[in-house]
Amino acid sequence: MILYYKNIPIHFTEHGVGDTIVLLHGFLENSTMWKDLIPQISRRHHVLAIDLLGHGNTGCLGYIHTMEEMSEAVNFVLEHLSIKEATFIGHSMGGYVALAFAELYPKKIRGLCLMNSTSMADTQEKRNNRDRAIKAVKQNHQTFISMSVSNLFAPNNRERLIKEIEEVKKEALKIPVQGIVAALEGMKIRKNREFILHHNNFKKMMIIGQKDPVLNYESLIHQTKGTDVKIIEFSDGHMSHIENNKELSYNIMLFIEK
Repeated sequence: MILYYKNIPIHFTEHGVGDTIVLLHGFLENSTMWKDLIPQISRRHHVLAIDLLGHGNTGCLGYIHTMEEMSEAVNFVLEHLSIKEATFIGHSMGGYVALAFAELYPKKIRGLCLMNSTSMADTQEKRNNRDRAIKAVKQNHQTFISMSVSNLFAPNNRERLIKEIEEVKKEALKIPVQGIVAALEGMKIRKNREFILHHNNFKKMMIIGQKDPVLNYESLIHQTKGTDVKIIEFSDGHMSHIENNKELSYNIMLFIEK
């Protein structure tokens, strides 16, 4: 379905009936990344998968898409559908958006799963890397996508999952340069939201890849100390929905129906 928000299209899909589960994809992805999970969840739940700003079939709002702006667009969809409360599952950047949503609309969150994501802000080194990435995108976005997508997987999976990796690249190449740059700019300036993990009563879970090339394992463990966040660890990389498909589905279902 398409809604118009601030004169741009926002694309989303709906499946099933029951309590709402909102699926938010990551950077260089779109709502099709959930294709294996949606049939399972939608047997007993209402599943809403949204293309975030500048990704999939959703348009671009400007040069920077902040996590707050993305979460406001998500809320626009929920308001349109009269959804008062939902469980959020956010992959990578989608987790950053879910955290921003939780800060802006805490009463609308029933549960929050950060999947290969973090509640912490970028370090200075990471912000510098984002700036380099923006330059690389503007020079040759195809090369940037090819390298970036491969580097999301654990090294030992890059040959084993070559077909799946090519499919991710194919979807990523549909994203306009503006959408890529705006997301990088938005992620670079996002705020630290560790307090969301500490000071909210809704259920929380974090999916961690022990060989995640993008996120620091020790940092992920440290930010959950003193919280009631359930931690699920897999032995692979940043793309748990591909690298650990069956185990992920099992744990997501447990979390949703807990």
